[in-house]
Amino acid sequence: MEYHHIKVEVKDAVQVITLNRPDVLNSFHLPMAREVQDALAVAGADDAIRAVLLTGQGRGFCAGQDLAAVNFEDSKPNPDVGETVRSQYNPIIRAIRRLEKPVVCAVNGVAAGAGANIAFACDLVFASTEASFIQSFCRIGLIPDSGGTFLLPRLVGLARATGLALLGGKVGATQARAWGLIWGTCEPAALMPRAQEVATSLATQPTRGFGLTKQAFNESLVNDLDAQLDLEADLQAEAGRTSDFAEGVAAFRAKRPPVFRGQ
Repeated sequence: MEYHHIKVEVKDAVQVITLNRPDVLNSFHLPMAREVQDALAVAGADDAIRAVLLTGQGRGFCAGQDLAAVNFEDSKPNPDVGETVRSQYNPIIRAIRRLEKPVVCAVNGVAAGAGANIAFACDLVFASTEASFIQSFCRIGLIPDSGGTFLLPRLVGLARATGLALLGGKVGATQARAWGLIWGTCEPAALMPRAQEVATSLATQPTRGFGLTKQAFNESLVNDLDAQLDLEADLQAEAGRTSDFAEGVAAFRAKRPPVFRGQ
């Protein structure tokens, strides 16, 4: 696919996806959503890509849905917002969570609505100290989507999740880190270098093991303890058959740094 609304480059085994509609704070319309979906599919299929870094161009990360791209006409019924969620956002959230490679997010500015929840779906989130997160859905009579009702209570607990959803207040990066919504904060100039450094480091590590770890965490959200213990044993057996495990053991015995191939 040719990309017009995002920028994609691969460097040091890291696929960098940059949302590129800065004039509207990188808000989503269907064409941009399709491009992000395609880029994530490429990352999943290409063994040379071992990590993904998602960020935004300009002063914002993502302001959520571009309402100007939704067809509102007074003489007709409201547009099917549920179909917008199904076609644009759900495939992105599923792709991030199912991607058997780490996904790092660098939030460079405001992350509102679906933009915030796409960030929260990533594996490691770094935010500029000038960034903020807003569950803006309540301001237009909608519910948190893009995994918001699933992710937020698990990240911060039901009380805070409810407050975020019903009050629609702005949460700064420092507060978001203190609450456990994100992993780390950086001064604006240091954000991309730090996120790139982490993503590049992850791309040298046991990629297959990371994929199995993501699978285990995903399933832990619905499993009981017995089911999760059984899953851990199954996935550990799979990890133990990887070339990276053999390399890790060999490197440990030889007292040298391991050279993981992601297999």
